[in-house]
Amino acid sequence: MRATTGPRENGTWRGWREATEEALYGPCGFYRGPEGPAGHFRTSVHASPLFAGAVARLLCRLDVALGRPGELAFVDMAAGRGELAAGVLAALPDEVAARVRAYAVERAARPAGLDARISWLAEPPRAVTGLLFANEWLDNVPVDVAETDAEGVPRRVLVGADGSERLGEPVGGADAEWLRTWWWTPSAAPSEGTRAEIGLPRDLAWADAVGSLDRGLAVAVDYAHSAGRRPPFGTLTGFRDGRETAPVPDGSCDITAHVALDACARAGGHVTTQRAALRALGVSGARPPLTLASTDPAGYVRALAGAGAAAELTAPGGLGDFGWLIRPVGVGDTRGAAPADGDPFGALLVDVSDDEEQ
Repeated sequence: MRATTGPRENGTWRGWREATEEALYGPCGFYRGPEGPAGHFRTSVHASPLFAGAVARLLCRLDVALGRPGELAFVDMAAGRGELAAGVLAALPDEVAARVRAYAVERAARPAGLDARISWLAEPPRAVTGLLFANEWLDNVPVDVAETDAEGVPRRVLVGADGSERLGEPVGGADAEWLRTWWWTPSAAPSEGTRAEIGLPRDLAWADAVGSLDRGLAVAVDYAHSAGRRPPFGTLTGFRDGRETAPVPDGSCDITAHVALDACARAGGHVTTQRAALRALGVSGARPPLTLASTDPAGYVRALAGAGAAAELTAPGGLGDFGWLIRPVGVGDTRGAAPADGDPFGALLVDVSDDEEQ
C-alpha cells in the first residue's frame, strides 16, 4: 500500500504504532473480544497438542539444567486464553508439575474455567527462574511504518481509522538509526515507495521480557525475516475470521507484521527455525512403519495422525519456517551464541531419563 499526501476529511492522522495499540488493546480492542485469537487465526498452539508437549519437554530439560529448583516458572507471553499454559501443565510429569508456577501474560480478562494453577497477569512476573515462552507475541507489539518519498527520505506513515494513509514527518532519532542498522543498510538503500516496519519497540519489549528472568531461558517464536532479506514493501497486514485482510485500525481485525528477530537478538541469543527446534524436542513428521498397521492397527492410526500434525508444525513454507529466538539467562551459554554442534538448545538439551538414572 502506498501512502498518499492528500488531505483527509473527518478524522485524525496517527502513526501506525499509536493506532495499532488502541485497535488491538484499547477498551474495545481486537484482543479484548471474548473469542480470543483462536477465533480468528490458528497458531502452532492451536494446530496440535504436540506443540505444548514439545514446550513441556523443553521445560523439563531446562529444569535439569537449573538443578531442579524448588519453584520452576513457566511464563506464557501473549497467552490468548491460556491454551499453551494449560497444555504444558497437562503434559508435564507429576514431579515437575508439582514445582511449576505457571503464569499467563495477557491484557484481556482471565477466561472462565482456566486451570486454577495458572496465574493471570497483565505483565510478566519479575525475578523468576524458569522458561519464558512468547509464541506469536512480538508480531503484535505495535510498530510504526516508514515509507521513502520521491527524494529518498524515509517518512513516517500516518493512518486514519478507516485504514487510509498519508506520509508524515521524516523518521529521525533512534528510529532512523534502527532503520539504517537493521533494514535499509548501505547495501539495501531504499527507493521511492519502499516501506519498512520500525522494529525498535519490539527490541525493547523483548529485552524487558528477558530481564524478568533471574535464571532460565527466554524463547520467542514468530513470523520473521533477517537482514538482507527484508521485504521491500513491509509485511503489515490484518487477519479476521481466519483470513488475511487489509489492516484497518478500528478494532475489527488483528494487525500484525513480521519480526526482525535478528535485531531482537543483538543483545544475546540466536535464531533457528521451528522445524529445527521441534525436531530437537522430539517432534517428527516421519510416517510410522507399515508393519505397525498389521500388528497394532489402532496404534498405527494414532501414529499416523501424530505424524500428520507434526508435519504441519514443521512444514517448509509454513509453520516450520517460523523463527525461534533462543536466549539463555544465567544457564548454559549466557551469551546465547548458536551452539557449535548445530543443536539449537546446546547444553540445555540433555536426556532427562539418562540424567535421572545417574
